Amino acid sequence: MEIRNIAIIAHVDHGKTTLVDKMIEAGNFLNERDRPTGELIMDNNDLERERGITIVSKNVSVSYKGTKINIIDTPGHADFGGEVERVLNMADGVCLLVDAFEGPMPQTRFVLGKALSMGLNPLVVINKVDKDNCTPEEVNEKVFDLMFELDASEEQLNFPTIYGSAKNGWMSTDWKTPTDSISPLLDEILNYFKPPVIEEGNTQMLLTSLDYSSYVGRIAIGRLSRGVIKENQNVILTKRDGAQEKHRIKEVFVFDGLEKRKVESVTPGDICAITGLDGFEIGDAVCDAENPEALATIQLDEPTMSMLFTINDSPFFGKEGKFVTSRHIQERLHKELEKNLALRVLDTDKADRWMVYGRGVLHLSVLIETMRREGYEMQVGQPQVVFKEIDGKRCEPIEELTIDLPEEFGGTAVEAVTKRKGEMTNMAPKGTRMIIQFLIPSRGIIGLRSYLLTQTGGEAIMTHRFLDYQPFKGEIPGRQNGSMISLEQGTSIPFSLNNLQERGKFFVSPNEDIYEGQVIGENSRAGDLCVNVTKTKKMSNMRSSGADEKVRLAPPKLFSLEECLEYIQGDEYVEVTPKCLRIRKIFLKETDRKRSGKS
Repeated sequence: MEIRNIAIIAHVDHGKTTLVDKMIEAGNFLNERDRPTGELIMDNNDLERERGITIVSKNVSVSYKGTKINIIDTPGHADFGGEVERVLNMADGVCLLVDAFEGPMPQTRFVLGKALSMGLNPLVVINKVDKDNCTPEEVNEKVFDLMFELDASEEQLNFPTIYGSAKNGWMSTDWKTPTDSISPLLDEILNYFKPPVIEEGNTQMLLTSLDYSSYVGRIAIGRLSRGVIKENQNVILTKRDGAQEKHRIKEVFVFDGLEKRKVESVTPGDICAITGLDGFEIGDAVCDAENPEALATIQLDEPTMSMLFTINDSPFFGKEGKFVTSRHIQERLHKELEKNLALRVLDTDKADRWMVYGRGVLHLSVLIETMRREGYEMQVGQPQVVFKEIDGKRCEPIEELTIDLPEEFGGTAVEAVTKRKGEMTNMAPKGTRMIIQFLIPSRGIIGLRSYLLTQTGGEAIMTHRFLDYQPFKGEIPGRQNGSMISLEQGTSIPFSLNNLQERGKFFVSPNEDIYEGQVIGENSRAGDLCVNVTKTKKMSNMRSSGADEKVRLAPPKLFSLEECLEYIQGDEYVEVTPKCLRIRKIFLKETDRKRSGKS
């Protein structure tokens, strides 16, 4: 049976996972009863379903006209670029998905650049041609221009284009003549992509992904480049640092639909999963036991953002979480390093603190959210960008930012970004909306999304990707308003909240447990304000007019995890527990804060 290994790459929300779902259905192996109703088959963890984004790349296979097509679904966010770089090593070609209305976007450039630099040929799929005001032909030209910009070879520029709507389940060579299935795309995949070229020689397989089973432990996944892999075979595992270890393969699996099927041996060019390798890491290679030949390891971009992780030492620690000690958190962070290649964890001078480096706020917040759902409690500090010294100058990461918003809010966006040391590079109308491009320091993006969403009534769409390091752009003004801090531990009383409403916005509801040093609201002025909201109304035997008036409270401002991380200042932590998110001062007592000179 012939094999094709393809990766689906695209910008966020351009329809990668929906297309893979339709390809799976075209393979006709999915039982209708097994399908989750109204949900994407591929987004199989809770976080992905809630956010509607792909976080972890996945492997499936489809049999079509006697050919096995291994499909790799990849994330679109640049924050998960480590995932994309990793899995492209398994592919022989890529399907580039582009929205027929939006055209190529920042992440399209990012993932396409990675694929072209690895020498992979693209097949362009213009998706969502059923949208109003879409321009499929123009988009196709823009894709060509983008590839030309990215120094694509002649062969890569000679790409075929398929048009269609993955959501409605059809593909065609002409967007004006819809078909009734996605067969034209699958036919083009068979025609355009050649079977993998198999070199002669000993066994070689680069490990590019891992899975875990509570029965067999860690499972290594990769593409067999040459040679053979079979059950009970003795192999050499060559590590990233050049060290060699002897191992025996226990079981071998290939991907069959959504499942893994056990086989005795694997043919070269196929993607397979193997058990029995202990202590392997992504980027290691499985080689022949007699004559091992190592493969080049996976090269990754460096992290651009760091965050302090520490144990939860607030007055409410250990009430909700199962894992609260420094040993628990350390073990979990090091376990994450095994499969999250773009992550770095460094120990600090204290045993209960770690510096965690990642690709952006989203990349780190997904890790925090995952840990929280597993029952961990911790505290995290303000996100900081990673500075570098280049030619004796202090340099910082610069990102390419694209904002898509209604025309009337264009001025608001330009003003907000310029304040944060951003430079506008392009501005173009698109129907009733405006697409504006900027170059902005990574520091300036922190907190920008929530500000723009507030200003535009939730209409702004913001995407960004790392560009390079440039000299430091100068200080960026932080949050203007101070914090309202609780003076005492206790329960928030509606009477007290009502009396303090004019002082600012509250983040806590009435009758909520709070502690001293917790940030319970935003001051309407600059500077921090300590307030006591645990005071009850004093009773007297005199009855005055208006004594029984109802208290009218404004609803509290509730933050998501990303908003919390973007909101906090340098002297604050976010306390993360399985059920709650709280913002607090690092020093809980007012006297300690004054002593440290922070307030």
